[in-house]
Amino acid sequence: MRRSLGFPLVVLIAVILAVGSFAAPATAQSLDDLRASGAVGERFDGLAVARDPSAADAVAKINAKRKKIYAQNAASQGVPADQVGRVYAKKILEDVPAGTWFQAPDNTWTQK
Repeated sequence: MRRSLGFPLVVLIAVILAVGSFAAPATAQSLDDLRASGAVGERFDGLAVARDPSAADAVAKINAKRKKIYAQNAASQGVPADQVGRVYAKKILEDVPAGTWFQAPDNTWTQK
């Protein structure tokens, strides 16, 4: 009687894919890690900046979330979203760890 290798192979592939999907988040860097490495900085308007191209995707996701929050707060307060962002920027700058890069309105960078 001949045994088929199809079923064990499918199971093995499924296990490899499952393990790979669990490993992906563990390799993702946190915002604090990206700041500490200098790959991400903060900006005067409350948005993050990719100082290294490898951080561009992470920054896009961070800024999408921030823009949504700023827009919601702006709508509830009757003020422009950029004004809300500037207020958040001050709080972000206070709370970020030393060594974080901050971009001023004139595009100059300083390190906290």
